[in-house]
Amino acid sequence: MTTNTTLSPEVEARIKQWTQAPFDEDTRREVLRMLEEGNVQALYDAFYTDLEFGTGGLRGIMGVGTNRMNRYTVGLATHGLALYLKEQFPGEQLRVAIAHDSRHQSDYFAQVTASVFSAHGIEVFLFDNLRPTPLLSFAIRELKCHSGVVITASHNPPAYNGYKAYWKDGAQLVAPHDQAVIQKVKQARMEEVPLSARPELIHTIGPELEERYMEKVCALSIQRACVEKHSDMPIVYTPLHGTGITLIPQLMKRWGFHNLHVVEAQAQADGSFPTVKYPNPEEAEALKMAIDLGKKVKAALILANDPDADRLGIAVPDASGEFVLLNGNQTACLLLYYLAKHRKQSNLPYYIVKTIVSTPLMEKIAEAHGIRCYDTLTGFKNIAAIMREKEGQEAFLMAAEESYGYLIEDFVRDKDGISACAMMAEVTAWAKEHYGGLLNLLMHIYLEYGLYYEGLLSITKEGLEGKEAIARMMRHFRQHPPLRFGGSRVVEIRDYESGVRRLLISQTEEPLSIPSSNVLQFVTEDGALISVRPSGTEPKIKFYFSVSAPLPQAAAYAETLQSLKDKVAQIQQELPVE
Repeated sequence: MTTNTTLSPEVEARIKQWTQAPFDEDTRREVLRMLEEGNVQALYDAFYTDLEFGTGGLRGIMGVGTNRMNRYTVGLATHGLALYLKEQFPGEQLRVAIAHDSRHQSDYFAQVTASVFSAHGIEVFLFDNLRPTPLLSFAIRELKCHSGVVITASHNPPAYNGYKAYWKDGAQLVAPHDQAVIQKVKQARMEEVPLSARPELIHTIGPELEERYMEKVCALSIQRACVEKHSDMPIVYTPLHGTGITLIPQLMKRWGFHNLHVVEAQAQADGSFPTVKYPNPEEAEALKMAIDLGKKVKAALILANDPDADRLGIAVPDASGEFVLLNGNQTACLLLYYLAKHRKQSNLPYYIVKTIVSTPLMEKIAEAHGIRCYDTLTGFKNIAAIMREKEGQEAFLMAAEESYGYLIEDFVRDKDGISACAMMAEVTAWAKEHYGGLLNLLMHIYLEYGLYYEGLLSITKEGLEGKEAIARMMRHFRQHPPLRFGGSRVVEIRDYESGVRRLLISQTEEPLSIPSSNVLQFVTEDGALISVRPSGTEPKIKFYFSVSAPLPQAAAYAETLQSLKDKVAQIQQELPVE
């Protein structure tokens, strides 16, 4: 947190503006209260800058101020998006869809968004209650909308909320639309934002759309006989107080699994997330209640969604009955292996998409099954861009990113933790029948393709000084690239900012086909992959490590895994970081 004992004239002017029209009485009263209390730090944090509308939308702490999520900053973002839509689709009756998650004020921000869009003469289709993010993506395509918005801050702490904007294909905004909308928002003024709704233009999305989504998801099932045979397989599910509870219980039943145990203490939608520190299925702590229930009912699988249900975390029992949490790369490989072996007939060649920091094991599995693998930058909006490009030319099989995001259908264009839940249960039933369980199936994959181990190191650098430190680190890596990692020489450097792939042995360069981004990758002679990128949403620089080794037999698993872990630890120690 920035420490500040005085307010600059610019910040004082911002504060004064919020004590006057067009700001409502409650807002003015809250600002005046903060002034009377003399909490300079709180005032500075709330007003020192504008809450930035980034390439994915807004995300921030809720409260009054220009640097907070409130009706005015949400209204301003919606106003800018509305102006851009009018510019892009002149003469058309514009349509947008809106959804929200379980967070505090999410329903209110959804109403504000609907009001501003309708005030612009745009037809609005609004879910009347909390719904998962993938359903919003589906609704945009199904209702032939030009855009859409979901109010969510994913797995952030309770004080946060967010605003994600989508284009007409159901995907989050990408170039050139993202930057163009950002400019519209930056150029707009708060007093220009129309906040008075036109109710005649706001329609409630009925259950029929949800039913169409459920039908399409259920049609993805491949091994019906296997599901029926294992329909009583115990499964535990937790929505972590989020939107998944609205769909998962009925979906699992319709898919054919009738022994679902929901973690009741986490089934109630609650933006305070009272039973967890963070509502993040990547964290072991968040799955503790689910694991306790899993042991009690002898579950074959534990499923956990984040609050907006676009991500999925899983845990499975080992031979002793203890539960093992699988990471995003492992879950992605299990899904891919199953789908690749059982893919339906298609006149077009199949393809998958993964991000450049996700496990190379996915590409190896795909290639072994004659499936093309496309790499792209981090973020499902970039995956959706490839899906848009390949539509009608190749058949989509699945997409994944290491941060627990998966997509197994082409009628949604964002990660879908709902369909992934049901398909993961089917994979578990199939693995149980043919391999004795998911962990055995994972071992089979490692024996066939090699053991892969991935690690992540995040270094936080707060404030302006931190931003400059991260920039210095990236410059250093470019100007003085490491020549060895983990005892193996670097043979390839990929600079996604310059779009160049340097092959060090032949001293040649090749162009990269991926859009420009501030990411570096180093490939060593023994196949290690080290990726470096500043986070797009947090004050962090992230290092991703992927190492692998042949696994000759299952008995060598523990020893081989430890050697890979030791290698990642050695590489981390060698990193030239401040």
